[in-house]
Amino acid sequence: MGEPAERAALFTKPVSPKLFRDLSQSPTNEHQQLTNSTEYKAEWSFYLVLAGVATTLGCSLPVGYNISVINTPAAIIQNFVNGSVIEHYDVVVTKSWMNVLWSSVVAIFIVGGCAGSILGASLADKLGRRKATLLTTVISVVGAVLFLGCQAANSVELLILGRLIVGLSAGLTTSIVPMYLAELAPMALAGAMGVVCPMGVNVGVLVGQIMGLDVILGGVNDWPYLLAAYAVLVIICVPVIFILPESPKYLYVVKREEETALKELSRLRAVSPSILTEDLELLREEARAAEEASSLQWSMLRVLQEPRLRLVLLLTCSMQAGQQTSGINAVFYYSDIIFRGAGLSAKGSQYATIGCGAINVCTALLMIKLLPKCGRRPLLLGSILAAAICLAALAVSIRFLDALAGMPYVCMAAVFAYVLAYGFGLGPIPYFIASEMFEVPPRSAGMAWGSLANWAGNFLVGMTFPVVRDAIGAYSFIIFSAVTFALFVFQRLYFPETRGKSPLQISQLCSRGFRSRPLARPSV
Repeated sequence: MGEPAERAALFTKPVSPKLFRDLSQSPTNEHQQLTNSTEYKAEWSFYLVLAGVATTLGCSLPVGYNISVINTPAAIIQNFVNGSVIEHYDVVVTKSWMNVLWSSVVAIFIVGGCAGSILGASLADKLGRRKATLLTTVISVVGAVLFLGCQAANSVELLILGRLIVGLSAGLTTSIVPMYLAELAPMALAGAMGVVCPMGVNVGVLVGQIMGLDVILGGVNDWPYLLAAYAVLVIICVPVIFILPESPKYLYVVKREEETALKELSRLRAVSPSILTEDLELLREEARAAEEASSLQWSMLRVLQEPRLRLVLLLTCSMQAGQQTSGINAVFYYSDIIFRGAGLSAKGSQYATIGCGAINVCTALLMIKLLPKCGRRPLLLGSILAAAICLAALAVSIRFLDALAGMPYVCMAAVFAYVLAYGFGLGPIPYFIASEMFEVPPRSAGMAWGSLANWAGNFLVGMTFPVVRDAIGAYSFIIFSAVTFALFVFQRLYFPETRGKSPLQISQLCSRGFRSRPLARPSV
């Protein structure tokens, strides 16, 4: 009779001993084989792997795909836009107005991303992490349907609306999916699981570049199918996401549905809850912290006003915005010019750009192994500093591209080195770091702020880079380098190592704002 009582003592509130007995004596589904061992080592369970694969292909990949796919058929789609406006409005679009219209088609995706980031916090708490993830897939498919219909209807409005819808889905994805995956993973695998979402985005960018080749869907009349092709994977992944477990942390801490949370945790880990001592202790710890702050409604505004979360919020948002203000999109813009200057043909430069995307994917795969071993802080700081140096080298080499022999090859090396440095920290870590720094109750709002900062940084660079580029040319990369170095200084001063620490410990380290000393060693 003592065994059920010992198990119940693990929780903030008493839990039915019968629940533990039932869970420890019978499997929850055909994929589980519950172990009788008293020792448990965190590992990749069936449902954890399934969650990573399904959300990567069905949620994250479409985000990257929709970022990159619009670039290759730009001239073809602009001809369609011109014809649509003439037919519906009897107006010939001038070059300047075409630039405005095309900017709208491209930028409306970012507007949707910002809106999705803001909505992500409330949806994740009201619907739950899994149902909110399912909602992002449904919205994504709606965008694909609009893309397929815009040519038949000869409607530029449907094209713009489709871009807005997929942007909304992308914003929801970057706000919800990293949090969902982080809450599913045991602490030992949190870093590896955190890389899954950004890796999906990188794969999506690469797939979008490849699908736009002439030999695949780069033909004159193929662009609606090119824009909508991602929906095939989304539709395949929807039923898989439907059977995934809900986040046990969300159920236990936010909804206070303890029995359901324990059943989902047992199904997720494929072991009896009686031996999940580390997971259960973390649930109890976060539930106790949430109980103390139960009177607070953790909206985005409330998180912004909370002094003890200020440093954590600034670290998250500066990291997310800095990912974009490091100039990754500007580097890809200039890459075609650089590769052609090195003597590559138009098609050769396109393949070289695809090679940059492949580097991003490969580094993301390596990060799955590196993060649990090396930690977040050294990888992030090394990545930011290396990226700042590469950007400065790129500015100088572009400036003297035609003046010195061999400089085009220096430019190419700088581009590849930058993409490599970016992929080893600045690319993947900002996506999931908020899930390791915010406790469960304010986590959805913190993730939403981080996602919003990322999309806002993307919008800022997209709007200002063409103007700055025309004004100062290659020296625009000096600005990116300086901003990235400033990010390095701030993160070096205040960003603590999160590996092996709970969000409660991190929030306590940073609770005094700029007076915090999160890097100081505790006194003995």
